[in-house]
Amino acid sequence: MRAGATGGRYLWNNEGRGGAKPLGGVCDAALGMGIMRQGFPYARAGQVIGLLGGSFDPAHEGHAHITRQAMARFGLDRVWWLVSPGNPLKEQGPAGIDRRMARARAVSAHPQVVVTDIEARIGTRYTAETIARLQELYPGVRFVWLMGADNLVQFDKWQDWHEIMMRVPVGVLARPGRRIAARLSKAARVFRAARLPGRASRILPYMEPPVWCFLNVPMVDHSSTRIRARGNWSRDG
Repeated sequence: MRAGATGGRYLWNNEGRGGAKPLGGVCDAALGMGIMRQGFPYARAGQVIGLLGGSFDPAHEGHAHITRQAMARFGLDRVWWLVSPGNPLKEQGPAGIDRRMARARAVSAHPQVVVTDIEARIGTRYTAETIARLQELYPGVRFVWLMGADNLVQFDKWQDWHEIMMRVPVGVLARPGRRIAARLSKAARVFRAARLPGRASRILPYMEPPVWCFLNVPMVDHSSTRIRARGNWSRDG
């Protein structure tokens, strides 16, 4: 999507007065007095928002666990779960997005966690595109990209992964069995000099990219793949 394209989405004030403002130029004053239409989550300039992306097929306690850890260790105001239309790295498509959203809301169950399908709404396919567009739509908001250590292992296969590192701070949370592999991954080696010590994790959102922080957190061994294999979640609904 080209810079400045709005797709016809608007922001209205609470009373529905004063005209519509295109989201391509959402300003903090408008955000401070209004509510988002069309399912866009609310954020104001100066807030620190963690972004946890994925297919959430299905969401599980492991997602909720690393989210709580990230909020506490990185000092995040909110975490947005970006439920993607699909994963470009996976051949088989996920369950319907409405069903995955409903499950994610039930699992997250936290007032500071927002489950959103904003990627489908703004028409982005890759994480780098999504982050760039969010930075356009929410000027002044500090975004932090969150991911498990298993994703760091394959991060160099993501589209424009260097751009992700150059756009936002990245918080990596250890997951079972991938700690060593994550530390030895290509992305970790390439951006070795940009790694922030875990003891300084609370300043991560305020550092200029590229910067990333690897945290060892208490393990909760859940997996969407295993949940599907046990027959506890069907992509066919």
